[in-house]
Amino acid sequence: MRIDFNADVGESFGSYTIGDDEQLFRHITSANIACGFHAGDFNIMQATVKQAKKHGVAVGAHPGYPDLQGFGRRDLNMTPSEIYNMVVYQVGALKQFCEIQRVPLQHVKPHGALYNLGAVDQDVAEAIAKAVRDAVPEAILFGLCNSELIRAGKRCGLKTASEAFADRRYTDEGRLTSRHMPHAVLHTYEEILDQVREIVFNKRVRTATGNWIPLEADTLCFHGDGQNVAHHTALIRDALAKENVQVLHVGASDDSTL
Repeated sequence: MRIDFNADVGESFGSYTIGDDEQLFRHITSANIACGFHAGDFNIMQATVKQAKKHGVAVGAHPGYPDLQGFGRRDLNMTPSEIYNMVVYQVGALKQFCEIQRVPLQHVKPHGALYNLGAVDQDVAEAIAKAVRDAVPEAILFGLCNSELIRAGKRCGLKTASEAFADRRYTDEGRLTSRHMPHAVLHTYEEILDQVREIVFNKRVRTATGNWIPLEADTLCFHGDGQNVAHHTALIRDALAKENVQVLHVGASDDSTL
């Protein structure tokens, strides 16, 4: 068995430090690097691509709404055309840093409110998928399991990776529980490990109402700004290794090692 561990990184900007990227890079296999709109900046983008290369972590672009104050977690009323251009702009910027560092841009994963809207809105999902196809056609599109984004990516001819979340509660519809709801985020190691094990071994997840829903994932997300995330990720990776689960980035061959 195999699974990819991804995390949102490069979300510091200017003199503000967010997350513990250096420690997190030791335990993940794919990095979603902020592209300067919801977080990050041109200096952080360059430095984070360098970090990923140093640790052998696959690089991905993490485009979001232009909303630093809201960390990209607020809905903005944008047309599909505006969303397409916004994603091309951000992916193109990170792609250039990747070319300078001579590392491939493995994947694209939308951030926050853009990601959540793309999961349920076909027009938004199409705009994102077409932007990825036109900017980096060889890249893998990350999207929520069973979402419009995954379906749009496949229609566009992109490789896709279905994503589940190690540290978020789910609704009965298979969506992420709103962060405005209590207990939307899992905080303890025990809770997160239990959810990861159910996803990896049983291909299911327990919802906020206590029901079980099917969930078949290629990659697991650990939020880079989460509490104790680097420590939890290390422990969970070790726990899976003891049960013969390989943690590899989604573009790796079965005999690859990191």
